[in-house]
Amino acid sequence: MIELEQARQRLEELGLGQAAQSLDAKLEAASRSQSTYLSFLNDLLDAEIQDRQRRNVEVRMKLSHLPYRRTLNEFDFSFQPGIDERLIRELAALTFVGRQENVLFLGPPGVGKTHLAVAIAMEAIGQGLPVYFVSLAQLVGDLRKAYEENRLDKRMRVYLRPRILIVDEVGYLPLDPLAANLFFQLVCARYEKG
Repeated sequence: MIELEQARQRLEELGLGQAAQSLDAKLEAASRSQSTYLSFLNDLLDAEIQDRQRRNVEVRMKLSHLPYRRTLNEFDFSFQPGIDERLIRELAALTFVGRQENVLFLGPPGVGKTHLAVAIAMEAIGQGLPVYFVSLAQLVGDLRKAYEENRLDKRMRVYLRPRILIVDEVGYLPLDPLAANLFFQLVCARYEKG
């Protein structure tokens, strides 16, 4: 029993919390199935890796500021027959990110543009890509405040860092010249960055 506690403590010291927590169950399962030592070790490490991946996705979800969680499977393409489902599913494969292309969803309110953007964002987060979601009003308000406080360069990095930046509700409200200029600067900076 002392060796078991030492092993658990060492796993925790190494930052393998999930492995430490599941050690008893994995040992018992390995004993019942007469697994090899390597098989047992792989099972224990797999549990740790899966837990870390789950936690990483949760952290990326929080950092993304998505307004809600929706997937493509939850989107009713029959409700919007004008939307090319094959094209949307291709976008969800995220090849546009590798090609450093922009994607624009245009249409009147209520047709599912935000839902589709969020679904693609969730796919990207699941694949380890950083995502940030913001409405245009929030974006220009934030950039305007940073501009007035003389820290625009620092704040701009927040919007330059993610591989996918989703700017929602573009075109609903007119932009004054300063807001339009700030938005233009961001678009140019992201374009130069790729």
